[in-house]
Amino acid sequence: MKTMICFSQLIFLLLAITSCERDEGTTVPAANSKYVVFAWNDLGMHCLNPTYDELVILPPYNNLHAQVIRRGNPPEIVSAGFTAEFSIINNSYSYGKREYGGFWTYFESLFTGPVPAHDTGLTGTSLSGLMTLDGDGFLAAGIPVVPVNDANVWNPYQVAEIKIKDGTGAVIATTRATIPTSDEINCAKCHSGGSNTAFTNILLIHDLEEGTTLNSQKPVLCAKCHGSPALGTVGEGTSGIFLSEAIHGYHSDKGAGCYDCHPGATTKCMRSIEHMGTGTDGNCIECHGSMANVASTIDAGRIPWVTEPKCSSCHGSVSGVETNSTLYRNATGHGNIACTACHGSPHAMYPSSQEGDNYQPEQYMGNKIKTIGSCGVCHSNSRGEGAGEDFAETHGGTTPEHKNTCHVCHTAVPST
Repeated sequence: MKTMICFSQLIFLLLAITSCERDEGTTVPAANSKYVVFAWNDLGMHCLNPTYDELVILPPYNNLHAQVIRRGNPPEIVSAGFTAEFSIINNSYSYGKREYGGFWTYFESLFTGPVPAHDTGLTGTSLSGLMTLDGDGFLAAGIPVVPVNDANVWNPYQVAEIKIKDGTGAVIATTRATIPTSDEINCAKCHSGGSNTAFTNILLIHDLEEGTTLNSQKPVLCAKCHGSPALGTVGEGTSGIFLSEAIHGYHSDKGAGCYDCHPGATTKCMRSIEHMGTGTDGNCIECHGSMANVASTIDAGRIPWVTEPKCSSCHGSVSGVETNSTLYRNATGHGNIACTACHGSPHAMYPSSQEGDNYQPEQYMGNKIKTIGSCGVCHSNSRGEGAGEDFAETHGGTTPEHKNTCHVCHTAVPST
């Protein structure tokens, strides 16, 4: 159990009181709760193969995190004595939908270890159950969710429900989080070979150019030769080339776009309104660089999925944004709260263009969709230049005139 630090420093950075218009009708629903739970997906979008009998890049695999706060003065992050349960709303099975069952059918040819039961993923996690303790939070790793619900409707933005229970089994907090996954990898845009599928066409081209015999060894897991940290591979693999370098480098001059593989034409991986730009590719290159740059930096020593762009590259002037070697998805900030707990999942930071992503800001703060704790919910400027006497009179102390978004976690806000 860890105690959260005082909020006073953050007040001067984030609260805008002077020269701002405040919406008196704004309320903070969470201010009446004893506990709040934040939950998020670790990548903002996971991808999976639509089929598993030819070429396989990624299996059904998703990670869900949660952190529980006992509101107070100061608040506390709590986990001991509590359990976290999750389920995917209207999505209780994966095997038997479309061709996703191939993951289990061809498992022995693709992966190592015992074949998991249907609807159980690489880590032994199912589509519902208990989350495990993970530091001062909870984690469900390797959920084999697919983008088709039990009504047979395709939707890459599946939603998980999280319930926190105390030692008596009573539910003390609930929330929802998008657990996105898409099979919209569009290799067929370029790979077509008459009667052959796009995946077989890729294997035939690889055999022709590299002297391999992959087409006769189907199904083939790309990561068996090309290291893929996304699947836990250590090093470049037997080929000596990371999968990310091989794919990005080969396609850098082939007219491919980011959304062809980081899906997609419908899915659109980037959903954060403040970060997606005005282009058609989600502004990927602004942060990640061109395909050629992605490949060349890996060739120069960068490890894909491990060394990625940092928030401080654009937001370096804002205190607390620099996370050094820790990625945003793993970083913690104010009071050891995960950055993603308040700001949202990578590529889906608040506000998101997808309504489901914005569930927690609406749940805990109502009205405008902003970062948890943002004064922009009520004020036109969420940072401002001063939080002096006006702040103390309006929001400070244990019985404030107006409870602000600090009260999502804090039962009292320092007045200085």
